[in-house]
Amino acid sequence: MTKSATTTRASAILASAAVLGLVLTACSSSSADTAAGSSSAKPTQCPASATPTGAGGGQMPSGAPSGAAGGGASIAMAKTVKASDTSTSTVISPTGAQIQCGKTQLTTHSDIVYSTPTTNGAKTELKLDLQVPKGGGKKPLVVYMTGGGFAMADKSGNLSQRTYVAEQGYAVASITYRTVVNGATYVQTVQDVKSAIRYLRAHADEYGIDPTQVAVWGQSAGGYLAAMTGTTNGVKKFEAGDNLDQSSDVQAVVDEFGPADLATTTSDFDAATQKTYLAPGTNSAKFVFGPDTTKSLKQDSAAVAAADPATYADSSDPAFVILHGSDDHLVSPSQTLTLHNTLRAKGVDSTRYVVKGADHGDLAFMGGDAEASRMWSTKKVMGEITTFLGKHLGS
Repeated sequence: MTKSATTTRASAILASAAVLGLVLTACSSSSADTAAGSSSAKPTQCPASATPTGAGGGQMPSGAPSGAAGGGASIAMAKTVKASDTSTSTVISPTGAQIQCGKTQLTTHSDIVYSTPTTNGAKTELKLDLQVPKGGGKKPLVVYMTGGGFAMADKSGNLSQRTYVAEQGYAVASITYRTVVNGATYVQTVQDVKSAIRYLRAHADEYGIDPTQVAVWGQSAGGYLAAMTGTTNGVKKFEAGDNLDQSSDVQAVVDEFGPADLATTTSDFDAATQKTYLAPGTNSAKFVFGPDTTKSLKQDSAAVAAADPATYADSSDPAFVILHGSDDHLVSPSQTLTLHNTLRAKGVDSTRYVVKGADHGDLAFMGGDAEASRMWSTKKVMGEITTFLGKHLGS
């Protein structure tokens, strides 16, 4: 069933206060750490970078007004997080062993150009990195989107978990996508994700991909994009670019701590944090209204609703698995709860896990707990993702 339907980084944007912020769970690394065909004879710790970084290679994206701070402001984290309802979710404890890599040989393809869209008169070269297990026939595809507060999209992020998932038998592609720095809104950004899916389907034989089995997986802003991609299967508004003879539909969605209703991203937080986030001209507002906006997200409910994955939900949507930390200080836990409950009400197969005590991925770059990221890279937490993929894609 099908539903109806600039390039230059601005330092002021990148240095402003953020609420959605950087997100890389576990560890980040550059693609150089996994050369083509790299392997290990025995299980090893999954690839990690020397220092914690966010989705922009260590530079800070912004969720707060680019003009208000003028650069140099620190990232705004909530002082308090209101507990949310878990009656429709499963609470899991992020304890136990960490994931390990090195059991499976992978072939890595780096810097594949999948699209060159034009935004505000400037072309953007969008690339992806792809890890494919060696042997055993065509592999189901998982397309990964990193976080970055809608201001960055570093495809080298979260190499640790991507490698782990690839070693379970999946072709895992990590993509760049346009952000507010490029002048893009959510429409262009979702179009980029779908364009990457179509590109990989068009080149499935070349890369050993099963084009009939595709999932999207994202964290924070990437989680939002995964949810939007899943609920907009067949929506023409989000189809643009090359390979339009290919489908961009996906068969499964993994959403880790992604926002959904962008006007209420901080609704579980203290009043001061909410005020900062809802100031006019934030990056989240630019993501909805466009690069020159002076609006607040509270000023146009219809436009915000059009950017909410829940708006597009219906019974034809693919299965979802959603994970959120109970102590997330950057995206309110109720964001994924509301989306999850909406999906279920529409007849979608949705499962939500609350990771007890977990915050918003890797917060060491903010002077936070360097060990917090380990909650997201345990075999227990990652096992919920790979079990879900195995059920809905097969491997």
